[in-house]
Amino acid sequence: MYIGLDIGTSSVKAILLDEDQSLVASATSDLTVGRPHPGWSEQDPDSWWTACENVLDALKAEAPGALAAVKGIGLSGHMHGATLLDDAGKPLRPCILWNDGRSSKQCAELQDAEPKFLSLGGNLVMPGFTAPKLQWVRENEPEIFARTAKVLLPKDYVRFRLTGEYAGDMSDSAGTLWLDVAKRDWSDDLLAATGLTRAHMPRLVEGSSPSGVLKPDLCARWGIEKAPVVAGGGGDNAASACGVGAVEPGSAFVSLGTSGVLFVTNDRFSPNVAGAVHAFCHAVPDTWHQMGVILSATDSLNWLAGVLKKTPAALTGELSKVSAPSAVSFLPYLGGERTPHNDVDIRAGFFGISHDTGDAELTHAVLDGVAFALKDCLEALSVAGTRVDRLLAVGGGSRSDTWLEIIASLLNVTVDVPVDGDFGGSLGAARLGQAAALGTTEGIFSKPSIKASIEPRPALTESYAEAYGRWRKLYPALKQSGF
Repeated sequence: MYIGLDIGTSSVKAILLDEDQSLVASATSDLTVGRPHPGWSEQDPDSWWTACENVLDALKAEAPGALAAVKGIGLSGHMHGATLLDDAGKPLRPCILWNDGRSSKQCAELQDAEPKFLSLGGNLVMPGFTAPKLQWVRENEPEIFARTAKVLLPKDYVRFRLTGEYAGDMSDSAGTLWLDVAKRDWSDDLLAATGLTRAHMPRLVEGSSPSGVLKPDLCARWGIEKAPVVAGGGGDNAASACGVGAVEPGSAFVSLGTSGVLFVTNDRFSPNVAGAVHAFCHAVPDTWHQMGVILSATDSLNWLAGVLKKTPAALTGELSKVSAPSAVSFLPYLGGERTPHNDVDIRAGFFGISHDTGDAELTHAVLDGVAFALKDCLEALSVAGTRVDRLLAVGGGSRSDTWLEIIASLLNVTVDVPVDGDFGGSLGAARLGQAAALGTTEGIFSKPSIKASIEPRPALTESYAEAYGRWRKLYPALKQSGF
C-alpha cells in the first residue's frame, strides 16, 4: 500500500493505492489563503499539517487494514512557497505563496546583481520564485530574516512534520532559484545573493528516493505496522507528470487547472530565459523538464462564471460546435502573466465587444484567450528547441471537448484525453512513494488509458493561426499605452 499526499493551495488531498496502483481510499481537507494586502498571498504552514492529519485520519477511518500495510508515502506540493523556520523548526511567519507578487522590485535587483540566476538557475527572476521572496523578507522584515534557520517549500514542511527530516527533492527545489539546475545541487553563489548559505537549505534527494521514515508516534496514531519510507516527492507539476507517465524525454501534457501548464520532459537542462520558460529538474533521476505557465486558465472561466452568475459547465454547454475563432478577443491576464511576458502588472481585458455580444460570445472568447496564451507557451518552448506533436490533457478544463478542440487546432497537435480518473499530484506522489519503497522506478510510471484523441481540424487550424496573429498584437499595444 502507498499514500500520495498532495499539498495544494486550496486543499490537501490524500490517496491510498494498492500494489497495482488501484485506488483504495481518498480524502480531502480544504485550506484558505490570506491576502492581507493587494498582490499578497499567504498561508499558515501549520494549516497544511492540520489538513494532513485530517486526511490521514479519514483514510484510517475508511480503510484501516489497508493503511496498516503502507510501505511508502510520496509528497507533492505547490511550488515556490517561502516557509521560514526558526532553529526549533517553528514557522516564523505565514508562508509567502507562489502567486504572491510583492517582490517584483527585488526581482529586478537580484537579476542585475547576480547574472548566474539566469545561467545556473535557468529562469528569469520572477516574484513567484522563492529567492526574491527571501530578499523581500531580508529588506522588510530583518528581524524575521535574522531568526531564519531553515527555508523549506510547503511539501517539505509537511515532510519535516512526518519524519523530522529537513529534505527536499530536485524538481521542487529548482523552483527556488537557488539550485544549479544542470548539476542538481545548491549553488553557493545564488544563495549568497540573498544572504543565505547551504546551512539554511534542506538536503537534496531525488523524488523517487527515500528521504526519511514516518515517526513512530505517527505510525501508532494511524495504525501503520512498520514505518514506511517517505519519498523525496515532487513539485506539483513534476508530480502530475509522474501521475500521467510523462517521464520519458519528449512526453508532454497540457494542464487546464486554475493555472495552465504546457509541460515537456527533457533529457537535459534546456532553458529559454528570454521567453520566460521554466526549466527545472524532473522528479525522477537524470531527467529535466520545461514548462510554459499561464496564471489564469480555468480561473478565467471561473471568473466569468461568477460575473454572469452561472456555472462554468453551463457556460461551456451553451456553446455550439466551434466553426471559427470568436469575434471577441480576451487576454487572460487576471493576475499578471508568466510565459512569455513575466509581467506581474498586466491585467485582463475583452476587445471587440458589441451590442450583439452575449454570454456565449464571452465564453468563447475566454476559451480562445486561454488557448492563445498556451500557444504563446508552445512558441517559447520551440525557441528552446522543443518540438511537441502530442499532448495529454489533464485538469478540470479538460472535461470540455470544445476547449480541447480549440487547443488541438490552434496548437496543431493531437490532444489525448485519458479515461476518467485522477491524474494529479496525489497519484504521482503515491507512485514516487512506491518507487522509494521498492527501490526502483521500473514499471511504476505508466501512461493512462486513452478514451479519445482529438485531432486538429485543418480549417480551424488556418483560421486560428490568423486570429492568433491578431491577438498577439494586443499585449504590446496595451503595454505601450501604459495599461
